[in-house]
Amino acid sequence: MDIIFTALCLLAALFEGGFCQGVYAPPNVRIIHSGHACNIEEEHYTERVYTIREGETLELTCLVSGHPRPQIRWTKTAGSATDRIQDSSVFNETLRITRIQRHQGGRYYCKAENGLGTPAIKSIRVDVYYLDDPIVTVHQSIGEAKEQFYYERTVFLRCAANSNPPVRYSWRRGREFLSQGSDKGVEIYEPFFTQGETKILKLKNLRPQDYANYTCTASVRNVCGIPDKSVLFRLTNKTASPTIKLLVEDPIVANPGQTVILVCIISGGEPTPSLTWVRNTEELPKKSILKSETLTIPAISTEDAGVYSCVASNNVGNPAKKSTNIVVRALKKGRFWITPDPYHNDDNIQIGREVKISCQVEATPPEELMFSWLKNGRPLRSSERMVITQTDPDVAPGTTNLDIIDLKFTDFGTYTCVASLKNGGIPEISIDVNISSTTVPPNLTVPREKSPLVTQEGDTVDLQCLVSGKPKPIILWSRADKEAPMPDGNMQTESYDGVLRIVNVSREMAGTYRCQTSQYNGFNVKPREAIVELIVLYPPTVEPVYTEIRQGLGRPFSLSCRVLRAHPSKVLDYEWKLGTRLLTVGQLDTRDETEYHVRALNREGYGAYTCDIKNEAGAGRCTFLVTGKAYVPEFYYDTYSAQWQNKPRVYGFKLQWTQMNPNAVDRIMAYRLGIKQTGHQRWWEQEIPIEDNIQKGELLTYNLTELIKPEAYQVRLTPITRFGEGDSTERIICYSEASQDAAPVNPPWSKFHCGFEEDTICMFTQDKTEEFDWTRHSAASRDTKYTPNTGPSSDRTGSKQGFYMYIETSRPRLEGDKARLLTPSFNVAPKNPYGNVATNPTYCFSFYYHMYGKHIGTLNVYLRQKSQTGQDTSVWTLSGNQGDRWRQARVNINPTSSFQMVLEGIRGSGIEGDIAVDDVAIEEGECRDPPPSSNIRSLASPAAVHIWQLWLTLLLVLVGLRR
Repeated sequence: MDIIFTALCLLAALFEGGFCQGVYAPPNVRIIHSGHACNIEEEHYTERVYTIREGETLELTCLVSGHPRPQIRWTKTAGSATDRIQDSSVFNETLRITRIQRHQGGRYYCKAENGLGTPAIKSIRVDVYYLDDPIVTVHQSIGEAKEQFYYERTVFLRCAANSNPPVRYSWRRGREFLSQGSDKGVEIYEPFFTQGETKILKLKNLRPQDYANYTCTASVRNVCGIPDKSVLFRLTNKTASPTIKLLVEDPIVANPGQTVILVCIISGGEPTPSLTWVRNTEELPKKSILKSETLTIPAISTEDAGVYSCVASNNVGNPAKKSTNIVVRALKKGRFWITPDPYHNDDNIQIGREVKISCQVEATPPEELMFSWLKNGRPLRSSERMVITQTDPDVAPGTTNLDIIDLKFTDFGTYTCVASLKNGGIPEISIDVNISSTTVPPNLTVPREKSPLVTQEGDTVDLQCLVSGKPKPIILWSRADKEAPMPDGNMQTESYDGVLRIVNVSREMAGTYRCQTSQYNGFNVKPREAIVELIVLYPPTVEPVYTEIRQGLGRPFSLSCRVLRAHPSKVLDYEWKLGTRLLTVGQLDTRDETEYHVRALNREGYGAYTCDIKNEAGAGRCTFLVTGKAYVPEFYYDTYSAQWQNKPRVYGFKLQWTQMNPNAVDRIMAYRLGIKQTGHQRWWEQEIPIEDNIQKGELLTYNLTELIKPEAYQVRLTPITRFGEGDSTERIICYSEASQDAAPVNPPWSKFHCGFEEDTICMFTQDKTEEFDWTRHSAASRDTKYTPNTGPSSDRTGSKQGFYMYIETSRPRLEGDKARLLTPSFNVAPKNPYGNVATNPTYCFSFYYHMYGKHIGTLNVYLRQKSQTGQDTSVWTLSGNQGDRWRQARVNINPTSSFQMVLEGIRGSGIEGDIAVDDVAIEEGECRDPPPSSNIRSLASPAAVHIWQLWLTLLLVLVGLRR
């Protein structure tokens, strides 16, 4: 053992590293640039400024060092680095924005973190340079003639252009350059409220020679190669601001379905003004037809109403504007209510007392509204006993009242309120109100068996209030115990039969509900109301839902399952199992958790431990997967001169790594090393034995030789313990011409992972062309629409606080509705100092999905490539109920250009069809198969033979020295 360990240390020392040093290091980062930079400069000794011309490609690379390998993320001061540009790989070392726009300038940050110390952050300011075409506007002095530019008038020519950096202006009259003092009749100055160069040309007391062509040239002095831009304005004695005539009435009153034509005529202006139409502050209706000076709105509707304006502009003086208001006739929302004797506060209609019948509608335009009354179908006129009023200051507009004074038996009958518009064209609204001895005020009661109402979560329940009275009023339902919306999202819900149906009851819906009579379509008396109590039983919610525990043989450990909430919760039964084997049972009375202890773990103790905590509504389950798998190895990327010359046509590479949490499980006895050329299918494998305990932070070294120039290789490393294989890790080895003295360099991006834990959801975007969106969600923040018979109760790791993305299939979603979630764009072969990777590389796209519910639709995955616009390639699909658990999907993809992945959820036949995804990853290389159960296979490659020859020689030398 001593000889072997000494050999390992000496061999490691030969290649600048070994088992004897800790190499965990916090991240370090620096930013380098490529692409179309105009200039890179240092400002104030600390700030780096990168200037680039608008429309060029921005490319920044973040070089990192540190161990474990830091995760990289690009951000921008004002938000995401993508900033509406999808072709940006913000999780790669290289940030690339094609055709950069001015709004994308700002400070960009590269953040690297690996869990050690504080994250390393470097920033660079990106300054986008641009120059827009200049615009010349012409104005006269205030109070002077507005129609024409007469002699002895002062004229101002103002030139303005948007630019970065600040623009410089120059003026010419004809071919003559104008400057301050060159002409007594010309003054050039800068307004006090602006900054920059000269803008305004003042012509004092116009002279004949002042009628000429004026050219304003805007210049940023060829910064970033931006050429000068000019604009020409011809000033004549006919130059005038625009005038227009709008050949329509104001307002325009139209019936729905009519065609409205607006005509606007230019009556003056030189140069010829241009016309535009606007509606309020909104866009014109999409069906509008604009032709020359005429705006046509066919089949007008109430949504098209508003103020329409014709605007004419020619950059002389102020634009001319004329407006008209389009009013679309409408009658809607007819309602009535009966007020028994308003002077005696009676609730009943009595002979000899007064009765008021009120009728209300919404009318457009309100001034055209007319009411008429009928009794038993015959016209009714106002009289001393039958008083008809059209307006009432105590009620809303659009109301008519019929007061029946000293009610007699002969006054019983059907009264009809008829609403119409004066000029017709709109169907009238009629409302019948019956007044008789059977007309009685409402009464509300709750059936004895309907309160309290006990139901289980997920059921459909009817809350009922019995309502009597004639006419029967509308019933309004609301929450009585708290200020919260009803299940449909509104604060109040109307019911015409006194029944409130709640589908898929959730625990948040428990409480008291108030039903009360509405004023409308009934009696205008004090509202009657009643209370219904709803009790919702639901199974225990527990944590953790799922936890993986890694543990070595012979060690003690404890498992704890905690109840978060349950109803009823007084007495809860619990049951611990290992697989199907019952371990222990008991009851929770005053406690909220149960524990199970293992004194010494044996081989039979590995597996899935479950704890079911039950009440009469069901059970909640904690699951603990106890395993002896070793954690993943972590490659060391900062090896100095990792690559060396071996033979003319081959090269060697020093592979170095540390082991994550090596003491968490049994001692690692060996590593399985796999290697293959990128783009090939066949893996060569061999065993690297480990003879002693690995300490945290120890640098392990293995030398790869006989690597063929300039091929790149994919390397996989898997730790082996008595339990079996642990987690594997992979990296790409690329040939580089860099010398051994070169500084450490970056590998290309190797893996993208998103668990949706941040609000930015890793720069995923929603496809707005589909019917609805994916929703970010966590079990700890469910809303009232949560349905327990579908969707996950935790994220993929079993955490209640963890987030995931899901499709909500409740109303108003319909069968077949689609939601699409798009990953950020990824470059197939981003530039990196290791050189180019193989063409058309393979990537593994993996994700966890949860498809639980009897109405589950379909989950599709598509590959979208920049080179194949509009042609998404289907790579994976699954339909139907897959059970209440998270499952992983992995699929190989072979993009040939920048690409995105599209996750498409399709709504099934009902509301119990929520589909969720979590832990989305894209990784270089093919998807790994599940670990084989067979023993370690040996490797017979030339690289292995060379390594073992070196080992054998070194061991023989050491044995000889010891003798």
